[in-house]
Amino acid sequence: MSTGPGADSAPAPAAHNSPSAPKPRSSMFSSLKIRNYRLFFTGQVVSNTGTWMQRIAQDWLVLSLTGSSAAVGFTTALQFLPMLLFGLYGGVLVDRLPKRPTLLATQTAMGLTGLALAFLTISGHVQVWHVYVAAFAVGLATVIDNPARQSFVSEMVGPDQLQNAVSLNSANFQSARLVGPAVAGLLITSVGTGWAFLLNGLSFVAPIAGLLLMRSRELNQVERTPRGKGQLREGLRYVAGRPDLMWPIILVGFIGTFGFNFPVWLSAYADDVFHAGAGAYSLFNTLMAVGSLAGALLAARRGTARARVLVAAAVAFGVLEIVAALAPSYWLFALLMVPIGIAGLTVNVTANTAVQMGTDPAMRGRVMALFMMVFMGGTPLGAPVVGWITDAYGPRVGFAIGGVVSALAAVTVGLALARVGGLRLSVGWHHGHPQVRFVPRERVLATAA
Repeated sequence: MSTGPGADSAPAPAAHNSPSAPKPRSSMFSSLKIRNYRLFFTGQVVSNTGTWMQRIAQDWLVLSLTGSSAAVGFTTALQFLPMLLFGLYGGVLVDRLPKRPTLLATQTAMGLTGLALAFLTISGHVQVWHVYVAAFAVGLATVIDNPARQSFVSEMVGPDQLQNAVSLNSANFQSARLVGPAVAGLLITSVGTGWAFLLNGLSFVAPIAGLLLMRSRELNQVERTPRGKGQLREGLRYVAGRPDLMWPIILVGFIGTFGFNFPVWLSAYADDVFHAGAGAYSLFNTLMAVGSLAGALLAARRGTARARVLVAAAVAFGVLEIVAALAPSYWLFALLMVPIGIAGLTVNVTANTAVQMGTDPAMRGRVMALFMMVFMGGTPLGAPVVGWITDAYGPRVGFAIGGVVSALAAVTVGLALARVGGLRLSVGWHHGHPQVRFVPRERVLATAA
């Protein structure tokens, strides 16, 4: 699927540097005024919908061929495994390669994989190992495609519109998450699974056409990293030496591993707590997707990425999970999925933008590969632990522990970032009301004196 301005950002116009100059108003869709990004966004709308269609069709096909839920889980693991094994190496390659030709290659590979699976399924020759190979192939392409897409956004829109563009990308993904599964369900029941694969394969024509129609002269040129030894270690040392990058990545790692295992919790709540079946599970996921879409649009409207927004959203996310874990009624639990979706998406977008804006362009591929590996890889790694806790102690305890870990991680990272920024926690009264905030250390000392 970010805090603080990047030191690598291109110099702003003089008017923006003047304290007296008015800041331009943020617009929810301002980055779409940029032609290259508009082409990219439109292509992703189509291909993301196709990708969600393929995910549903792939799981259904494996279940139909094997009758085994374990086989479905194995297919998902195969798709995530390349990111865990090779994600950092993918970032090294992305820093060396031009982004647009790289994306043309990865998008073409994923499209051809969908078409091959469609041919095998429609012709009646598909076997489960074909699906395994296709899932692993898509995972391999994602190792390059994901950091390339993440870092290419800044080349299309520049630093001023980066958060808006990242937020709209998330809104795009969440919209596809609402539409794609519904379309896939209609296709599977009416004409068969193979046609969902076919439409996914054809959907990649849209992003490929968008990339070909872009104007190279309007891209923000970034000098590519020459081939050399030790570039992976160099990227890790770079992040380790930048607390403003390291702590947001650590935060999304904890939240992704312990707070985002919703398939485990929501299915358990639907069956074991509320005894409402698959319809409830679908409703919970739909409401969370609606919240995520709202969160993405709010982030796009906000237009800036601040550490305090990241920490506040992460704390809210953890607290809301704890509240939902204790919710006594079905409908209260269901409605809480919307604010949980808003808070979770805000964490993701804000951390993503912060890391991108704070990273030197020559390092951006490696850093974003690390970010995505930690965020996307943490959830499947944490699933067995979360699942064991849920089975052993019940869904409410499992969900609550996920919220507690997320909230504690947010508070810890908030204190660490405050220390890095020379801030201290100030507790006092303002107009008769208690006030808790971070202020510069010098100000705290002056007040105490």
